[in-house]
Amino acid sequence: MAALKRESFKAAEVCEVANVQPYMLRSWEAEFPQLGRAPAPGGSRMYGRSDIDMVLRIKSLVFGEGLTLAGARRRLEEDVDDPAERPSISVEEVLGARARARVRFVRDGLRGILAMLDSGVPSELVLAPPAPSKRHGKAARRAER
Repeated sequence: MAALKRESFKAAEVCEVANVQPYMLRSWEAEFPQLGRAPAPGGSRMYGRSDIDMVLRIKSLVFGEGLTLAGARRRLEEDVDDPAERPSISVEEVLGARARARVRFVRDGLRGILAMLDSGVPSELVLAPPAPSKRHGKAARRAER
């Protein structure tokens, strides 16, 4: 979280914050040329905080609302026309949600171990994946990360 206090970020850092693959970020750069700062000769592309916000917004439009990249571009252009209607997604909110999901996952695992130890019945420790959550599909996979 301390790294978010900087003003510029590398592509790998943007991918980590937004939880997207590098190839996805590169394809988004082709559709959204305003994304990032052009690299100096021999250098790598750099991104500012506003670029991270834009990546998070694009991700929300593409994966959350099911828009194509062209549809997301049009929506972003409309949002620029009326910034009062633009939903705001902060980097801290995204990282907070991911961190809370991870903590819940660890907490549930520790509770399972505690229950096993409290049972008083000697048993063999068997590692198994967690029980399926009530969520299904992409939302469940995102919550598990």
